[in-house]
Amino acid sequence: MNKKIITHLNLLITTLIYITYPLVLFYLIYTRDERFWRVLLAPAISFVFVSMIRHYIDAPRPYEVKEIDPIIKKETKGNSFPSRHVFSAFVIATTLYFISKPLGILLMIAGFLLAVLRVIGGVHFPRDVIVGAIIGIVSGVLGFYI
Repeated sequence: MNKKIITHLNLLITTLIYITYPLVLFYLIYTRDERFWRVLLAPAISFVFVSMIRHYIDAPRPYEVKEIDPIIKKETKGNSFPSRHVFSAFVIATTLYFISKPLGILLMIAGFLLAVLRVIGGVHFPRDVIVGAIIGIVSGVLGFYI
C-alpha cells in the first residue's frame, strides 16, 4: 500500500470519527434525548482509564524496538499499549451503535481499518490495536448498560 494512501486514510478515518461523535452529541442535545449523558460519559470516563493504563505500562512503539521509520509520522516514545486511536474509534462506534445501528456499524468498520493502518503505518503492534478495540467495545457496552 502506498505511503501517502496510508497517511491520508489514517487522517481521514480519525477525522471522520472525531467529527461524527460531537455531531451526534449535539443532535442528542437538540432532540433532548435522555441517552446524551451515556453517550458523553462512556467514552470520556473510559478514555481517562485507558490513558492511565498506557502511562503505567509505557510500552515501546514498533519504531523504537525495530528502529524503523514509521509511515505514519509520530515521534512519541512509549505509550503504545493499548492504541488510544483504535480504542477511541471502537468506544465511540459501540456507543453510537446504541443510537443508530448503521452508524455504529460504519464506525466499527472504520475502526477496523484504522487498526490495520496503525499497524501497517508502524506506530502500533497488532496487540496494541486488538486490545484497544476490545477495551473500546467493552467500555461502550458497559457504559450504555451501567
